[in-house]
Amino acid sequence: MDLEKPPAATPARTPDRTPDGAPEGCLVVAVRLPVRIVVLVLVLPVRMAWDALVVGGRFLRDTVLRPVGRGLWWLVQTLVLRPSAGLWRYVVVPVAGALARLAHVLLVVPVVWTYRYVLTPVGHGVGRLVLLIGTGLAWTARVTGAGLGWAARCAGAGLGWLYARVLTPAGHAAGRLLRAVGGVLAAVGTGAYTVVAWLVRHLVVAPARWIRAWILAPAGRAVAWCARGLWRLVELLVTGIGLVLYWTARILVVLPLLALWRWVLAPAGRFLAVVAREVGEALGHAWRIAGRISLTVGRFLGTLFRWIFVEPVRWAYRTVLTPVGHAVRDAVLRPAARAARSVGRTARQTLAAARETVRQTRADVRRMLFGESRRPPAVARREPSADGTRTLGRSTTALTKD
Repeated sequence: MDLEKPPAATPARTPDRTPDGAPEGCLVVAVRLPVRIVVLVLVLPVRMAWDALVVGGRFLRDTVLRPVGRGLWWLVQTLVLRPSAGLWRYVVVPVAGALARLAHVLLVVPVVWTYRYVLTPVGHGVGRLVLLIGTGLAWTARVTGAGLGWAARCAGAGLGWLYARVLTPAGHAAGRLLRAVGGVLAAVGTGAYTVVAWLVRHLVVAPARWIRAWILAPAGRAVAWCARGLWRLVELLVTGIGLVLYWTARILVVLPLLALWRWVLAPAGRFLAVVAREVGEALGHAWRIAGRISLTVGRFLGTLFRWIFVEPVRWAYRTVLTPVGHAVRDAVLRPAARAARSVGRTARQTLAAARETVRQTRADVRRMLFGESRRPPAVARREPSADGTRTLGRSTTALTKD
């Protein structure tokens, strides 16, 4: 039976049915309730301890860790980030800019000037000199080539005459001699090849064919027939041994293992699967029920703490401390504040009068010692006065005044 009502979205499972719709046995129903009771007893302290740790962790996070983290972040900003940003903005960046300008002035500008006004003219001069030397060498090579070409043409004409008048007749005579010698050697080689071929055919090939036809072929057929018979014999022996071993292994190993699996391991596995499933479901139900119990206990303890501590403190604050504070504020603090403001106002007025007296005394002493200060003479202004301002009908400037 279920210890918790299933949600409305899923239909309630009947006690005599498994999740796949198959009917449950009496073993499942007998195992479920004790397992769930035992698991609930074991899980309830764990769930209550877990909820207590969660509440304590949240309280610690909200009251300690967050303020400490904010304070550490403020310290990091005050002691590290802001000084680093100021150092970077007001020290490193100006120093780097000054070093970059100094490097530009001391390195880049001299290098550019040297390249533009020293290396470039020198390179142009060297290029023109190389061009002149190359032109001279080309002209020299052209003249030398013309002379060598004339000498080569002369040598070619001499070699052509030597080839046509001397080497060609000698070559023709040598060719005729070599053809005659080749004909003689070909006739001798043909006769020798004929004799050797006749000897090989009658002394080697014919005996080899006779030996193959009357000795080797019958012997090979006999050996092949014996090998086929031996292979068939070995095949029959191996097949018989295999059948014997197969039925021996089937009777002595497979059938006992099959019986062990079918009548021992499968029922034990199904039983263990039922137990494991019921334990898992019991753990889920027990965890949820323990959560409800822990929530109820927590609310009870919270209500008890509120009625024992919070409500008396609130009642004392509201009925005792608040009237006393209002009375102290109206009877002591506000008159004291008004008296302090009046004293401050009187002190400010006294100080203002004293400053004005000192200022007048200093001015009188200066007049007694140095006399009246001369005022600068009035200078005629070029701008028109308020009575003679410029209008659309007349000119009232200092130079074009009517």
